[in-house]
This record gives sequence, structure tokens and C-alpha cells, in this order.
Amino acid sequence: MKDNRDMLGRSGVVTVEDARKVFLESFFMPQPAIERVSLVEALGRVLASDIVSQTALPDFARSSMDGYAVLARDTYGATESLPAYLKVSGEVLMGEMPSMPVEKGSAIRISTGGMLPPGADAVVMLENTQRLGIGEVEVSKPVAPGENVVQRGDDVEEGERILGAGHRLRPQDLGALAGIGITKIEVCKRPTIAIINTGNEIIDADRVPLPGQVRDVNSYNLAGLVIQAGGIPVKKGIYRDEYVAIRKAVEEAVADSDVVAITGGSSVGTGDLTAKVINDLGPPGVLVHGVSVRPGKPVIIGIVAGKPVFGLPGHPVAVTVSFELFILQLIKRLSGEIDQLGIAGIPQARVITARMSRNYSSAQGREDHLRVSLERRDGELWAVPVLGKSGLISTLVKADGTVVVPLAKTGLEKGEKVEVRLFE
Repeated sequence: MKDNRDMLGRSGVVTVEDARKVFLESFFMPQPAIERVSLVEALGRVLASDIVSQTALPDFARSSMDGYAVLARDTYGATESLPAYLKVSGEVLMGEMPSMPVEKGSAIRISTGGMLPPGADAVVMLENTQRLGIGEVEVSKPVAPGENVVQRGDDVEEGERILGAGHRLRPQDLGALAGIGITKIEVCKRPTIAIINTGNEIIDADRVPLPGQVRDVNSYNLAGLVIQAGGIPVKKGIYRDEYVAIRKAVEEAVADSDVVAITGGSSVGTGDLTAKVINDLGPPGVLVHGVSVRPGKPVIIGIVAGKPVFGLPGHPVAVTVSFELFILQLIKRLSGEIDQLGIAGIPQARVITARMSRNYSSAQGREDHLRVSLERRDGELWAVPVLGKSGLISTLVKADGTVVVPLAKTGLEKGEKVEVRLFE
């Protein structure tokens, strides 16, 4: 096995960018499998192919207001003091085709969404009319051709590409697909992410801990992050710091999952076996062991049998930061989503600008991920540091996102504008 400790191994650390580069150069990104699901099951799934509408939406001209369908020219010059008078020749019933056309000097009563009668080219809003008995209506404001009318194809044109392959479906997308008659759709299969917990002190969350024991926090946090990213978490259980047990768990996880995430056991120490297991199960084994980031420095990135295997630090905050940096976009790519990324791999929709509420110092030469909560003061957003050690899950609960202090900076000043990466 190649010994790359000088650049990337346990004897040193690399930058986040270099760690990503080494991983992407070593990992072959497979094409996701495709499955067909119903529209109600498609929320959050990624389209496998482009969607081209086979029909126009709407497929008939309809009113966007309650009022009267008219010939626009019959209303020209109408005012409150000198209104136009039109003969009411009928009414459009909802869900039915109009039984008569609009002719010169006539109007037909119509409701919002009703089909525009033949001959009509505009709709006068109800509030700009006054009904005079049964057979006549007074119009006090003119309309232009096309006013208050949704034309055929205004929403979606026949033959229009409305959604592209690699797009993750939102609720409004489901509505658009239903509108053009699509109720089943081909999507990419979601990748499975095996979660292996290690540590002699870790017990199941439903147990009462004895002195020296702690409940499992990481697998639940990590499972939630995986679901948000579009993956399927598979919790493999809690394993003691024993080589044979961890190796068997990783072997089984590699065989039946797309990605393996091991929490705990990534620090350099006699009880930490993750790196040894990954190396022994390679090639290539461990690619990176140690990244210049806080929290999350001891993270491990490796490949076993063509599958990505990550050794995540045991502290919850470090798990979250490591996931955001190295696993989030991997899951999105494995699920077929086309990258639409902003700064440092974070989608722009999840990045906002705020001012620092206080000074914050950081060691130069490492990328510092600071948890912050957001407060609005005098119309501006302020980022308030949520301080605490990376082993405290409460700092994540209290925070709205993170601010990154770059490698070259020694801190942030009060009032300085920063970009906050919001938690989902």
C-alpha cells in the first residue's frame, strides 16, 4: 500500500480544498440507478430525465377575475361619469364550455377560472361594473385586449421543457407536473449511507447510562443530516473499540451501502482503529487523515472496494461540520442532483449576510467553523457566536448556522460583515 502520510496521512493535515481534490481524483462517481414513483412519493427526489410538456397549461383561455367577458373595444372611453352599457347575453358556468359567443355590444358573466367565451378578448372586473336589471351592465372603466385573461399556454407551452434532469423536486414542481397530467415519474434512486458508531462508552439512546457511559447522539444527528441531503441512513449499531468487530461491520456496510460513515475512532490514539480498518480493507484505503479545520481536524477520508468510507470525529459538532464539508455534496451527486453551489459547496439559498456581534479570534492556518445564532437589531441581522466545546450538542441546537473563518485570517471583528451558512 502506498504510504502517503507525508502529505495526507496522520503525521500532518491538509486543507479542505486539498482533501476534496484528493478524494475526487480517487473516487469514480457512479451513475445513479433509476426508479419510477408516484407523484406523491416524488418530493425531494431527483429527476432522472428532462420533463417536456405534451400539453399547454392552461389549455384554454380563462378569466383571472370575477367579472364580464367582453370585446375590449366596446369599453374604450368608459368612465364613471360616462360609462359604457353592454347587453348581458349569458353566463359561463364553471367547468363547462361557454354556450354562446360574445358579440359586439354584449357581455357574458364569468367567474375566476372560467373559460373565455368565443369572441371575447378581455374581462372587466366585477368592481368596475354595475348591473342594471336583468339584461344590461354598466362598465365604468375600460379594459385592453388580454386584460384579466390567462391565455392558453401562459403557464406552460406545449413542447416546453419545464424541469431538467438532476433537479430535486419541490412542492411547486409536483403541482406543475400534476397540471400537465403527469402522475408517475422517473427519479434517481437515493443512495444508502451506513452509519457505524464506535466507542466503549457509547450506549443506545433508550438506555440509562452508568458512570462513564454516554447515550448515542451522533447516529441520530448523522441520520438526520443524511435524510436532509437526500440519502437513506442505515444505522448499523454501536461497536466497541475492537479491531475485529469494527472491521466486520465496515466490510458488511461496504457490501450493502453506497457510503460508509464511522463516528468515533478517528483521532490518533491506541484505542482508535478506524484508520487501520480502512487501510487494511483497501486499496487504496485511507486517502486523508487530518484536515486543517476546527472542529473536525481528525477526519478520515478513504475508499474501500470502490465505496467512500469516512471516519468522523466523535464530537457532535465535529460530525456536523465534517458532514457539511465532505459528505453532503457527495450524497447529492450520488442521488443524481446537478450541482448548484455557492461558496465552499454550500447552496446560495442557504447563505445569508449578517454582522458579527462581537470579536472572535482564531488560529491562523486552519479553517474555523463558528456556530452562530441570528438576531435582528435595528433592521440588521447580527451573527452571535454560540461558544462551547465541540462535544456539546446544545451548541448546535442553539445555533442557526455557521460562519467560516478562512485559513489566512486570525479572527473576525465586531461589526464585520460575514456569510452565515444556514442549517437546513
